[in-house]
Amino acid sequence: MKTVSLLIPVYNEASFLPLLFQSIQQQDYPQAAIDIIAVDGHSTDTSFSLLKAYQQQIPKLTVLSNPRRSAPSSLNMAIQIAQGDYLIRMDSHTEYAPDYIRQCVAALDKTGADNVGGHIRIKATNRVAQAIALATTSLFGVGNSQFHYTDQEGYVDTVYLGAYRRQVFTTIGYYDENLIGAEDDELNYRLIKQGGKIYLTAAIQSYYYPRDSLKKLWRQYFQYGYGKFGVIRKHTLPTSIRHLIPALFVLSLLIGILSSFYHGLGLYLLLPVIVSYLFALTIFTLQTTYKTTLSLFGLVALVFITLHLSYGIGFLTASATQLSKHLRH
Repeated sequence: MKTVSLLIPVYNEASFLPLLFQSIQQQDYPQAAIDIIAVDGHSTDTSFSLLKAYQQQIPKLTVLSNPRRSAPSSLNMAIQIAQGDYLIRMDSHTEYAPDYIRQCVAALDKTGADNVGGHIRIKATNRVAQAIALATTSLFGVGNSQFHYTDQEGYVDTVYLGAYRRQVFTTIGYYDENLIGAEDDELNYRLIKQGGKIYLTAAIQSYYYPRDSLKKLWRQYFQYGYGKFGVIRKHTLPTSIRHLIPALFVLSLLIGILSSFYHGLGLYLLLPVIVSYLFALTIFTLQTTYKTTLSLFGLVALVFITLHLSYGIGFLTASATQLSKHLRH
């Protein structure tokens, strides 16, 4: 029987930890074959004390403290002491099906892939979260990222979270700690680049609790965009063209606004961009909401706008920061 190590980065997750550990304790995979490593990034809530309390109840739970705080550095700390044949990344914002670990092991054994994962299924706690769930399972919201769509199965370029063979990390290295928010995508890009395979299957089921406000969503996707620039800079080429579209959209808006001060020339760029975007926004929002409830139309539209602008601005902020550093040197 394969042994597994669960890698769990934690930062201010006190409200989600009970659900997480309930999910782990209800797994139908033999508990004796599971070790758990939770790394707290100096949380400012009660997360660390909760983890220590769970450690008293769960003998195979190791709790570490990470002064560097970031998820990739926490994951790397966990990998260094993990004992399992397979290493499964877990997220505190996620509830896991009782057969989650068993299905991860089965998929790795059956497919021979280096990393396997499931689709991202979303549980909403309020209307904003419900709108986020709808928008992030739309082509207009997240592009062709396949793990967002539950009808996709097969070899892909990335999956949600992921279960890895131990040797992946000895072969291609650990998570890049400089790419906060894009560490998973970058690791998977390196894996595929070096001949590895990633498999997506509907048998691996989990349920993600999204951010419950537009402000939190903005921060999350700003960080994703910021991190994605680092991935592209590191590897020269984008992992997918979809990662460039929000930045190009925001850049066209900025150019249009700035150039409109010079004899209104920017209006010739700005108006077509805005009109085209609003048209697409209306069509995709209707497409997303008409099957569920049109009362969410406004919120879903705001979520789409938040996703696109925050990601694009994050990407451009990272590029401007890098350019500034280059010019100073």
